[in-house]
Amino acid sequence: MSIWWSLHLRREAASVPLARRFLLGTMETAGVDPDISFDLSLALSEACANAVEHGGDHGDREDREGRSDRFGTRDPWDVWDELPGAASAQYRVTAYLDGEKCRIEVADSGPGFPARSTLRDSAERYEDQQQYEPRQYPPLSAEDGRGLCLIEQLADHVHFGNRPGRGAVVSFDKVLKWRKDALLMVS
Repeated sequence: MSIWWSLHLRREAASVPLARRFLLGTMETAGVDPDISFDLSLALSEACANAVEHGGDHGDREDREGRSDRFGTRDPWDVWDELPGAASAQYRVTAYLDGEKCRIEVADSGPGFPARSTLRDSAERYEDQQQYEPRQYPPLSAEDGRGLCLIEQLADHVHFGNRPGRGAVVSFDKVLKWRKDALLMVS
């Protein structure tokens, strides 16, 4: 048995604990080890906070007549198909629990991540280990920039990328440990 869910959330600070509690409730019900659940929920909180802060324009969009569409006239189910730029007020969280792994993805409609040089695989890094520079982490006194580093430390595999067109995607995986009474493992 596996569990899959997706949430479309407004880019508001209150959405971050909502997504975290939804994930924790799912993992508790499924029987995931609490330490693994905590790591994933913390990583999810950081990814959601990043989407809220950097995922698009703040403020309400106005329709053609100049009225605010905050509680709007548009169908809330069409969050990615709205007028250009309107989806920037929202982001999407998707989680998959399947067997031994959990994958979480957070996608927004912001400017995306800045272009980076091509990532080298582990074999290339091993061959020229003397020249490979370790990832530089922001100083402890920095106001921001630590969230993505924290996600990297909490998850087993992390991918930072851009959606075609516009927007960032953060996806991360973690191998799951189960409680003895786990519902997913019983099936």
